[in-house]
Amino acid sequence: MSDQSKQANQRRGGWRSLLVWVLLALLLRWQVLEPRWIPSGSMLPTLQLQDRILVEKLRPRLERQRHQSLPLNSVVVFRVPEQLVQAGYDPNAALIKRVVGRPGDRLEVKEGQLIRNGSTIQEPWIADRMDYAMAPVEVPQGELWVMGDNRNASLDSHLWGPLPEDDVIGTAIWRYWPLSRFGPIRFSRP
Repeated sequence: MSDQSKQANQRRGGWRSLLVWVLLALLLRWQVLEPRWIPSGSMLPTLQLQDRILVEKLRPRLERQRHQSLPLNSVVVFRVPEQLVQAGYDPNAALIKRVVGRPGDRLEVKEGQLIRNGSTIQEPWIADRMDYAMAPVEVPQGELWVMGDNRNASLDSHLWGPLPEDDVIGTAIWRYWPLSRFGPIRFSRP
């Protein structure tokens, strides 16, 4: 085999390797892990404007297959609800909120506090008491009740209703930017 043939084979092999890596990266982003950025203050103080996060996409699918709901307090990214699309929201956007109610839970907001199934919920990630009331609601099967951590400035379930579990894209697991807050997404104390 001539030197030119060997070089041509090496180039082809290099392109094949690059193509495999690109396809693997696209598959991972499409099915497993996706970078997102935070465009609003609805999750303050937990997530700041312009934070960059990683969204894990397997857990919601696995929970649905097991006919289970995501755990309470999970931070979820989801498709824009139809009510917001009809109001002019970008249907290709995604929102991020915290799961505060699962199917069968009875929720209400009274005197600035979230009450779930008759018990006042302690939420250390909330900076301000809610300045609104919410009549009691029961979360339907196959749906979640989601609210932003910045409750007084969040377009969430208290305004548009329950979120179909099928609309959940994934759970926020890691903040990678800014480096000063690099790490798992937990909650920030006010």
